[in-house]
Amino acid sequence: MGGMTVFQRQASLADLNALSAGTAMEPLGIVFTGIGPDHLTATMPVDARTRQPYGLLHGGASVLLAETLGSTAGGLCVGEGEGVVGIEINANHLRGVREGLVTGTARPLHLGRSTQVWEIRIEDARGRLACVSRLTLAVIARG
Repeated sequence: MGGMTVFQRQASLADLNALSAGTAMEPLGIVFTGIGPDHLTATMPVDARTRQPYGLLHGGASVLLAETLGSTAGGLCVGEGEGVVGIEINANHLRGVREGLVTGTARPLHLGRSTQVWEIRIEDARGRLACVSRLTLAVIARG
């Protein structure tokens, strides 16, 4: 979305990772690893915490990573006194991943006054697309 930053709020990776303490992100090993003018990235290990019984990355873990990235990024795009909540998410699982780290990258498709739409691409350690997700957020007043 253009060359300038989409984020209205400043946050460091340390700030974002501190928010994960005591949440679903912590036991799954999700770590925010990069923030750019129009994207946010995080990694998640493919191990016993995130695999399904057949040894592949669990689709639900991919969706949790996607919603974490999109909602965190979306929260950085709203003004003071506003927040975001997820209202719809979908995911296409394109490639099985058995080990290593996956990296998710969230980029905005639409940043409106009342809704946002984010695309989250999850890649394996070799850069191959494993999952693509689209998250719709509602912008709400925080009170």
